[in-house]
Amino acid sequence: MNVHVRINAFVSLGQSLQQLSDDNFQALTEKVARENPWFTKENVRMAINGVVKLLEKQNLEKWLSQYQLKEESKKIALVLAGNIPMVGFHDLLTVLISGNVAVIKLSSKDTVLLNYILNTLCSIEPSFRSRIELVEQLKNFDAVIATGSDNSARYFDYYFSKYPHVIRKNRTSVAVLTGNESEEDLINIGVDIFSYFGLGCRNVSKIFLPTDYTFDKFYPSLERYQPIINHHKYCNNYDYQKSIMLVNQIPFLDNGFLMLHESTRMVSPISVVYYERYTNREELSEKLKASEDKIQCVVGKDAGMIPFGKAQYPELWDYADGVDTLKFLSELN
Repeated sequence: MNVHVRINAFVSLGQSLQQLSDDNFQALTEKVARENPWFTKENVRMAINGVVKLLEKQNLEKWLSQYQLKEESKKIALVLAGNIPMVGFHDLLTVLISGNVAVIKLSSKDTVLLNYILNTLCSIEPSFRSRIELVEQLKNFDAVIATGSDNSARYFDYYFSKYPHVIRKNRTSVAVLTGNESEEDLINIGVDIFSYFGLGCRNVSKIFLPTDYTFDKFYPSLERYQPIINHHKYCNNYDYQKSIMLVNQIPFLDNGFLMLHESTRMVSPISVVYYERYTNREELSEKLKASEDKIQCVVGKDAGMIPFGKAQYPELWDYADGVDTLKFLSELN
């Protein structure tokens, strides 16, 4: 199975996902939600749309053209996260399309969707069946790509230290506002905040603001996202975080479904976004530099920043934590 066959198989996978009938999609999302109530129909649709975009043929060919892929395959252990739907898909794609064998430890929070993806892929190109191993315990592999919390990363560092590895820790994303944003910009930042209930590393959980910034336009622009409070798990988190701040007399702003709290911390809890003020661009750059090991991406209007509303749609070459996993695989001895 050469690289052209692999590319065509993944292109066909994208087309299959795009053409999923309403009835089949409904049945799939009902099964997914029973496993993980955070994975709503809307969030699954967003995740699938993101995968479909990745699997366009021109994108795959452009991505792979930058690397010299080896003929000899390696067994790559994948420890996948389960915070948002199919969050481990890019790692899975990278291993399989590069001609390697994926030894996969699925997250218990995201088995339905990824099993569906794998079964569909194997029905399109049966040769992949010999290159996919779903396991409960990882063993007999040549390298590992693992994603988890800061705590689990310490365990991964110890357990996988003798293997070539990529180990990812907790990260989050931030937005930079200047006060000159349009209403459309502020509406779009809501996508970056509320998609997947804020559970992803590409979700904005911290906003940097000028010292004179007021929220007069910010909160009204987010009103369209008010229905998020109707999700019971999100609402429970909102009520819990609000009660903590009230009991501890912590100042915060609130619109009934999102709280804003001034803090130098980066990773906010669900239903809360931190904000921090800056006096000038030099100070802002220093703040971003000081926290770069915790930042996945920066949303804003400046050059090099991701446009508002686009954080959840990375390109194939937008690697998590900035670690080029395809380069990592292509250079394995």
